[in-house]
Amino acid sequence: MPATQLQTWWTVLRLAIAERLVYRGDFALGTLMRFLPIVTQIFLWGAIFASMGANQSGDELAGYKYSDMIAYYLLTMVSRAFSSMPGLASGIALQIRNGEVKKYLVQPIDMLGFLLLGRVAHKLIYYATAILPFGLVFYLCRGYFTAGWPDATTLAAFAASLVMSFLLGFLLEAAMGMVGFWFLEVSSLVFIFMLFSFFFSGHMFPIDFLPGAWGTAVRAMPLQYLAYFPSAVFLGKVQGEALVQGLWIQAAWVVGLFITCRLMFHFGVKRYSGYGG
Repeated sequence: MPATQLQTWWTVLRLAIAERLVYRGDFALGTLMRFLPIVTQIFLWGAIFASMGANQSGDELAGYKYSDMIAYYLLTMVSRAFSSMPGLASGIALQIRNGEVKKYLVQPIDMLGFLLLGRVAHKLIYYATAILPFGLVFYLCRGYFTAGWPDATTLAAFAASLVMSFLLGFLLEAAMGMVGFWFLEVSSLVFIFMLFSFFFSGHMFPIDFLPGAWGTAVRAMPLQYLAYFPSAVFLGKVQGEALVQGLWIQAAWVVGLFITCRLMFHFGVKRYSGYGG
């Protein structure tokens, strides 16, 4: 990549970070509030395990002890914070509908790259300001992580899966937004995606709970890598050859969706008509 292009992208990222530092001082408090539902989960799963005659330390449900379930929900909040892209799809569709997408056709800025840097800046500022609430909640709930701190290899795999979950979340939403080149409204598509994502990403429950063909079908989707897979990696539920294979499949989804987005933009602008100034 030419030095001038690198300088351009660095300028975009730097300005995006500065912009978010100005108006997103609510990240820390908002993050702390998002952890409040974990209190409900603690009581809910305590009742479920108790009703099944499972004690909180030994007996398991689909390979998860009571403490594992709470730790799992805490970790999915981390992974979902990486992969969630609120407003991205609808924002892209709106720019297409309003004609704002023209600026990417006449200026030397790539739309996907520009939007990606904006989301990178958002996540950097988010975690810089939300690290204290995250640390506080995980410290208070440290007793649920009964297996202890993962080894260096597992932590590296966890970090890699989080980075790829961010890219997957971005590319999935970007692809839905670019459907706006063909349809005027994508809100219904976004709603359906959010509904499926909530159930099948593992945010609601570990996908290990899904039996037979249902579990196989969900594992064939990229959604599991948005929440379930990083959390399962940290907890040691995915190890050895399965871990390596899972990371490769996640990377393949990233590459495949990147190509899909590029093709959608390429063919989308061929049929796009922008009028006015």
